[in-house]
Amino acid sequence: MKKALVMLATAVAMSGAFAQTPAPASAPAGAMAAPAGKAGHERNVEDRIAYLHSQLKITSAQESQWNAFADVMRSNGETMGQLFQQRKTAANLSAIDDMKQYASIAQAHADGMKKLVDAFDPLYSSFSPEQKKLADVTFHQPGGPNGGPLHHGKGKGKGGKAAPAPASDAAQ
Repeated sequence: MKKALVMLATAVAMSGAFAQTPAPASAPAGAMAAPAGKAGHERNVEDRIAYLHSQLKITSAQESQWNAFADVMRSNGETMGQLFQQRKTAANLSAIDDMKQYASIAQAHADGMKKLVDAFDPLYSSFSPEQKKLADVTFHQPGGPNGGPLHHGKGKGKGGKAAPAPASDAAQ
């Protein structure tokens, strides 16, 4: 049970800011390093936002929708960072308190994802067909790493290039 909770907590942490795609090969060394406190976490979220902005080729006409989406990413990242910091500093929790704390993290993640989807929908609708293909590849990997649950933004194929989404998954 504890191993399952640790694995789930890791998955939630990795997806807390949504679409945490790997930094491009041209990113500076350490760009994907674990954040050192709040400033490091915020930097990682900002790096992710900048990467996605570039990857998705956001146009000036899409900036207001993009900004709404990025603001939700920031808010979600801040919320998840605070919850994981609280979890990290909590000592001597009973099993039930530990489970309750984790349930609140999982609920915050689900709530944050709903807000993110709501912000991404109008942005995605404004995308050109090329941008939609880029987004589909950037945010999709069938089965997730190691056949596990989906982890959006981990869709890198061999050679560090984004793997094309399978044709059968076009309706997702």
